[in-house]
Amino acid sequence: MQNNRRICVVTGTRAEYGLLYWVIKGIQLDLGLELQLIVTGMHLSPEFGLTYKEIEKDGFYINKKIEVLLSSDTPVSIAKSMGLGLISFAEAFSELQPDIILVLGDRFEIFSAVSAAMVSRIPIAHCHGGEATEGLIDEPIRHSITKMSHIHFTSTEEYRKRVMQLGEQPCSVFNTGALGIENINKFNLLSLSDFEESINFDLSGGLKLLVTFHPVTLEHGSAEMQMNELLGALATYKDAKIIFTKANADTDGRIINQLIDEYVMNNPKQAIGFTSLGQLRYLSALQYVDMVIGNSSSGLLEVPSFKKATINIGDRQLGRVKASSVIDCSPEKDAICAAIDKANSQEFKSRLVDVMNPYGSGNPSGQILDVLKSVDLLKIVKKNFYNIK
Repeated sequence: MQNNRRICVVTGTRAEYGLLYWVIKGIQLDLGLELQLIVTGMHLSPEFGLTYKEIEKDGFYINKKIEVLLSSDTPVSIAKSMGLGLISFAEAFSELQPDIILVLGDRFEIFSAVSAAMVSRIPIAHCHGGEATEGLIDEPIRHSITKMSHIHFTSTEEYRKRVMQLGEQPCSVFNTGALGIENINKFNLLSLSDFEESINFDLSGGLKLLVTFHPVTLEHGSAEMQMNELLGALATYKDAKIIFTKANADTDGRIINQLIDEYVMNNPKQAIGFTSLGQLRYLSALQYVDMVIGNSSSGLLEVPSFKKATINIGDRQLGRVKASSVIDCSPEKDAICAAIDKANSQEFKSRLVDVMNPYGSGNPSGQILDVLKSVDLLKIVKKNFYNIK
């Protein structure tokens, strides 16, 4: 009797796990597959909410917990985290003996996991490759992961072409659309009253804003200055109700989170902050806010499906495909205020009904599972460079 194919999913952040949820669930339910789950990074940090508990609450068994986060967000500490991760992932893969590693995105802990898998000659499947974020160290990390991977699931046709431009064979690159869209289609989102109760915050009043701002990691020392400009802009909207979700464990991320805590403490009736809303509450929030502000990828990938405006600040997402609902602006107070006013104008709101999400609307997890079950693992480990004719 043939053994089930072992699919090892690696996740390091709350957002990444939320995107992978339906793929993980599909692997768990498939009688021909065996799910292995490695949890690392922010999932294991008290500072970021110990979100591995949410994974267990969802009914998933965690095979390995790999500690890589240190108590600092400096470049030196992140480089050390990558080194710790490389050692630990090598040991975990040796013990678990997976047939395929499945990862998403571009974070440093995923880079360590993929590096260890490559050396171990384990086939790697990568979601959301080919994308561009020119203001971040994530950009070269993402493309490096692409070159180490054997199967690719992209979120747009443009990104599929970019992965092939990197030399990957067309037969190994699949445009499935963005994984986050599936959550919108499948979750039973909360009513307004249930959502307000879940966050213990009254949204009645003026503008309703959801704010997520992360460091632009290739701009040394910019996090504090840019966050202060954003907070200065928000402070001019006295009647606004603001929900903050905090920054990831990136370089200088703690500076941003400290500024959020101070703003919320000084404006308790206007603002509330969360380390993690979780997928259900986050997507539910998108139903009721007037716009999303910051520089998170979610503002580009998921928000357009709700026909809501996104204020995209600075260069963090520079190079990504964007819907017409996205308003770009510089990280300066006056520019941010101008973008908010534009998004709140009747002229702009009237155009939102026609917005199409370029990241799809389908069932990416089903397509990914079909490939993971059927791909010939013996033929994909030795890669040939694809030359565009």
